[in-house]
Amino acid sequence: MQQARSGAARVSVWLAFLLTALMSLVAQPPAQAAPAAEPFRVLALYSGTWDAAHINFVHEANDWFPRQAAANGFTYTASNNWDLLANGGVNAYQVVLFLDDLPQSAAQRSGFEQYMRGGGAWMGFHVSAFTTDAQSWSWYHNQFLGSGNFKSNTWGPTTAVLRVEDRTHPATANLPATFTSSVSEWYSWSNDLRQNPDIKILASIDPSSFPLGTDPNQTWYSGYYPILWTNTKYRMLYANFGHNAMNYDTNTALSSTFASATQNRFLLDGLKWLGGAAAGQPPGDGISETAWYTVRNQGNGTCVDTRAAGTANGTVVQQYACNGTAAQQFQFRGTDSGYLRITARGNPQQVLDVVDRSTADNAPLQLWSYAGGANQQWQPVKEAAGRYHFTARHSGKCLTASGSATDSVQLTQRACDGSSTQSFQLAAQP
Repeated sequence: MQQARSGAARVSVWLAFLLTALMSLVAQPPAQAAPAAEPFRVLALYSGTWDAAHINFVHEANDWFPRQAAANGFTYTASNNWDLLANGGVNAYQVVLFLDDLPQSAAQRSGFEQYMRGGGAWMGFHVSAFTTDAQSWSWYHNQFLGSGNFKSNTWGPTTAVLRVEDRTHPATANLPATFTSSVSEWYSWSNDLRQNPDIKILASIDPSSFPLGTDPNQTWYSGYYPILWTNTKYRMLYANFGHNAMNYDTNTALSSTFASATQNRFLLDGLKWLGGAAAGQPPGDGISETAWYTVRNQGNGTCVDTRAAGTANGTVVQQYACNGTAAQQFQFRGTDSGYLRITARGNPQQVLDVVDRSTADNAPLQLWSYAGGANQQWQPVKEAAGRYHFTARHSGKCLTASGSATDSVQLTQRACDGSSTQSFQLAAQP
């Protein structure tokens, strides 16, 4: 009897303890989700008064960057008031860009140096490094940029194959080993940046680019030319591009600085690093413009395929069991503003095309000779390592495979829905 009472007492104590614990849990406030990161603020300074090619680049930049801002975690303000450097206005921004010029007055220069020494971040383009009198602002030209005086340039403006020298930096971690730039005039410098221990060169002209230029008197035939670099003492990036090809008689642009999707990847990843948004993110992969890829659907495991290995206009673009043949190999070449044309290995002039420029769901895909149509251009949106979905420029709809693995089903476009039928794994081929 005593043993029974002791057992009952132990059960009573245990129940009381359990009730107390449950009440404690109920009393705890629910876990709060981490607040969303505030967008970092970017200030782009420009003059817009000299050289139609530079002015055209400014107009492009002030259109392109705002369109990328929301998706990449920043806000963008453009101004031609360089005195924001002198009066402290720049301190309201995490990143400052120099689009087509550099500070001219002593107060502007002093303010910028103070901003950078105080932990600010900077990205400069093309002419922002130009000088023939580096000693007039030695800190900027000889120490901060490290380049010294302008030495020579190529002419006319052309693309170049760039070799990525450091793929560990956040600005270049997602780039391939080599890629084709957008069109630009290219500068060389009096200082050898390789000899400066503070400078880390991120990309340079690949020898396959030579000869570089179209004027025999302003063509590079050999040599070493850095294009992208950073100074490790500061949070900064310099990019040698930013000069479009122009018809100077009519002030008409003949090229776009934002024509290379891979180059654009550098700009956005670099900007996020400068703004602090990329900290702690693991390096990823990028789409090379020179490699050939198989494109495998994540949902059904089939590969994008040109029917019967055809290359003629109207050839059906379908799904088919992956077999590694040329009919299943494609190259991704930049057009502009982050869009690509997807070319067939059998004939790179032929690209993935939405039939009749249709904007309807389930409009089929075919091969067609590239003519610059918006229905022939696709924006890759990265999902995970090597995996993307592709949105058509003319419709905003996604490249879509079938829900089953049936061979020979024609691919279509459909409203983007995040499903695995719209997710594709890229694998580079020999």
